[in-house]
Amino acid sequence: MIENHYKQVLETALLCSPEPLSINELSRLYGDEVTPENIITWLHELQGDWSQKGMELVHIATGWRFQSRLSMREYLDRMTVEKPPKYSRAVMETLAIIAYRQPVTRGEIEEIRGVTVSSQIIRQLEDRHWIEVIGHKDTIGRPALYATAKQFLDDMSIPNLQSLPSLEDGVVVDQIAQQVINFEQNLLDESAIDKAMEEEVQNLSTEHEPSEDEEVQHPELEEKKPNND
Repeated sequence: MIENHYKQVLETALLCSPEPLSINELSRLYGDEVTPENIITWLHELQGDWSQKGMELVHIATGWRFQSRLSMREYLDRMTVEKPPKYSRAVMETLAIIAYRQPVTRGEIEEIRGVTVSSQIIRQLEDRHWIEVIGHKDTIGRPALYATAKQFLDDMSIPNLQSLPSLEDGVVVDQIAQQVINFEQNLLDESAIDKAMEEEVQNLSTEHEPSEDEEVQHPELEEKKPNND
């Protein structure tokens, strides 16, 4: 009976929270009464409880949250006057290369795409908090190194980069872009989610706690094999 009550507390907290909640944050609900392993068990049970409903409990980069299922989006969108921004293929291709090849410089992105990457494209992705500069490459000019930010993972409803769709050998850049556009509709690999949760518990134990952009064509370049690192 007490476990059912604790699970109900967990469910209520997640439904009422405007932001994703991590295991560490959820642990504060109970003090020292339960362990992170208990919480993860209840989270799995809640996922099952909501499996036939219009909302689902998902694990993303910054924690756990309830969200509407993809099948509900077309109906919910009718209630929203402001439509989400639409991004050009050039923007999505750039995002795809960063996601699969990170960390990567702007010059390396241009080499892979075979076209110039405008500052507007980079700015759009930074303003959306999908990419960020994580350092500078130790070469002439020390160009910025770009990588995806946690907001990218949260917006795509995945816990980590390992949950991105795997790429086949020989896939070309426009196919990578299409993967990024579509992968939110794919079912996540359960083993990847479980692995991410196990890593989170281990960390806790250690701590004790819209239009196409204008492009300038370059000579044709050989496509590089995307790297999942």
